[in-house]
Amino acid sequence: MPLRAEMQMPAGELKDDRAYWIDVMQRVSDPVLEAVSREQLRAKMPVEAVAGVVEERRKSTHLEAFGRLLCGIAPWLEGTAANRKEAALQSKYREWARLGIQHGTNPKSADYMNFGMTSQSVVDAAFFVLGILRAPKQLWEPLDATTKTNVIKALEATRQVLPGQSNWLLFSAMVEAGLCFMGAWWDSLRVDYALEMHKEWYLGDGVYGDGRNFHWDYYNSYVIQPLMMKVLETVPAKSSMWTTMKPVVWERAQRYAAIQERLISPEGTFPAIGRSITYRFGAFQLLSDVSLRKELPEGVTPEQVRCALTAVMRRMIERPGTFDESGWLRIGFAGHQPGMGEAYISTGSLYLCAAAWLPLGLPESDAFWSGPAKPWTEVKVWNGEDLKADHAIAG
Repeated sequence: MPLRAEMQMPAGELKDDRAYWIDVMQRVSDPVLEAVSREQLRAKMPVEAVAGVVEERRKSTHLEAFGRLLCGIAPWLEGTAANRKEAALQSKYREWARLGIQHGTNPKSADYMNFGMTSQSVVDAAFFVLGILRAPKQLWEPLDATTKTNVIKALEATRQVLPGQSNWLLFSAMVEAGLCFMGAWWDSLRVDYALEMHKEWYLGDGVYGDGRNFHWDYYNSYVIQPLMMKVLETVPAKSSMWTTMKPVVWERAQRYAAIQERLISPEGTFPAIGRSITYRFGAFQLLSDVSLRKELPEGVTPEQVRCALTAVMRRMIERPGTFDESGWLRIGFAGHQPGMGEAYISTGSLYLCAAAWLPLGLPESDAFWSGPAKPWTEVKVWNGEDLKADHAIAG
């Protein structure tokens, strides 16, 4: 029996997908960017967290919201929109983002984001840096000299945080890569140690352990593989290991992207497995990153990725309870589910969902947006289409 019609037809048939993504991006981003541009993020953003840790999370949640949002929208900010309405929004967001960087790194500002005050700050300093590196012409070059100095000092302040033997090593490496890009002194040993340990933690078939052990969660996409790629393409090679590691990391990323695409069901759902699932569709940062780079694996077309991600986004963002009455995200996976938030999760954490929007950095003319809607792998398989067998990669 064939699947129901809504399962057979990619979501792209329902509405222009790019316009829908822009609508979702605007709905999620407006409260954060408008508030931070006016130096009112601390005053306006609610802090939802597990009972007993709200005040502790209040120290870091604002940097989480801003840094994570920037890392997702940066490629779009760096691009040139052809659509007049989209271009106007782009211009406004660029200005708001630069004002946010100015206020967020100024210790005298009401919205200073407490770099180095808590261990969490190294995490979101890394996402903040990732945003700048994904949009250097818009988020770094136009900054005035004072703000650039403040950014560097803010990043340097996170060095007092000792990262654990996990994906956290890559947060420190990402900060150092950012300082390298900014022309400041950077610690190549922190970069080398993070890369060397992840080389050892590779488990096979495109998957790294988070530390020595396998964790059944989405941290290969939330953190590990996108950060490894950006670090390796940002810093100059100071070790032959870095040079030989780069093509291997890319091959593994392509395999993991193929796995991620297959995780999206015909209904536009994916397994709610592991920690941090309240990052919602941010779980697909790696698939989005590989799409932005136009390096999708064989058998995975940009059109089918667009349709699959659109289906997921619709399922999640349109669930009642996703936003509070003022438009801020609430803890949950499909709606408001505060019990799904770990002790380190707060309102700001949720904005890593923005990492799925990386393909907005591709122009409207790119096949990712302009190509006809296509069914993704699980739609094809469950409709009985004969596909090539899936295989692991060697090494």
